[in-house]
Amino acid sequence: MTMSRPGAPKRSIIRFASERFAPSFALNPLQLGGGAVKLIPGMKARAALAEARRGLDPVLGRLGSREVRLATTPKDIRRAQRLRYRVFYGEMSAVPNATSLLSRRDLDDYDAICDHLLVLDHAARRKPFRKPKPQVVGTYRLLRQEVADRHFGFYTAGEYDIGPLLDANPDLHFLELGRSCVLAPYRNKRTVELLWHGIWTYVLHHRIDVMIGCASLEGTDPDKLALPLSFLHHYARAPERWRVEAVGERFVAMDRLSKEAVDPKAALRELPPLVKGYLRLGASFGDGAVIDRQFGTTDVLVILPVSAINRRYIEHFGSSADRHAA
Repeated sequence: MTMSRPGAPKRSIIRFASERFAPSFALNPLQLGGGAVKLIPGMKARAALAEARRGLDPVLGRLGSREVRLATTPKDIRRAQRLRYRVFYGEMSAVPNATSLLSRRDLDDYDAICDHLLVLDHAARRKPFRKPKPQVVGTYRLLRQEVADRHFGFYTAGEYDIGPLLDANPDLHFLELGRSCVLAPYRNKRTVELLWHGIWTYVLHHRIDVMIGCASLEGTDPDKLALPLSFLHHYARAPERWRVEAVGERFVAMDRLSKEAVDPKAALRELPPLVKGYLRLGASFGDGAVIDRQFGTTDVLVILPVSAINRRYIEHFGSSADRHAA
């Protein structure tokens, strides 16, 4: 999931998703406080893009007419921002700030320092009288811990107390994934596979140890979400080593029902597809949910150490990320 709220900028982590897009990656936008949102300063953006590559070929993989790659120019980032605007504000209930509304782009200060993963369709229908070019149909924003530490930190610190987790694991490399969305006609297995392939290639290249971020359940009434929240609390709570709590003033108890009252099969049917996907990968969840009224969601923290990823998924994408290699 980034736009403006009153107050100081929040620190961030993974915004894994508005799950109304089954089975795509659609993250709620990350929200930054303050009004000083910049339209991607060119020099700063180019420096970040150059650092993003650092020996990694920008083209990460192909599947049919679709390609997954890293953004290499500020123009690439602008195209991703337009897609995000179309999905977050056109389809979802997010409310744009003045800068996003005027530019018709979803943007914030993080865009200039993050790496941007793009899925392009080279066979997309061409617009009349325009030069043919591949269409950006999916995107994901990635923020490595060392980059976050040099700039704004991780956004999720505004929702979850992640400081102790980072401090307790100084030798591990954390990655934030966020601002993800997929164009409606492309919300299918092929696009999802390309996104995960790109992420997995990136994780291997940068030797990432832990991915972390927020997944969203639609709605802001936790009692109406009692079954899925209680299931995550009782059956998928993070082990003590990885456990993180929602910040005190935003903490919403997830154990709305006792474990005995939870029907796991019924709960799984109510979980958003992406949350079920993270469970299959081997993810666990933090303590407490957070209500995001601006986006009409209830957020839960996803914690996915690379060491916990289900072996069959590693075998599927390849231990060296060669399944869809370019």
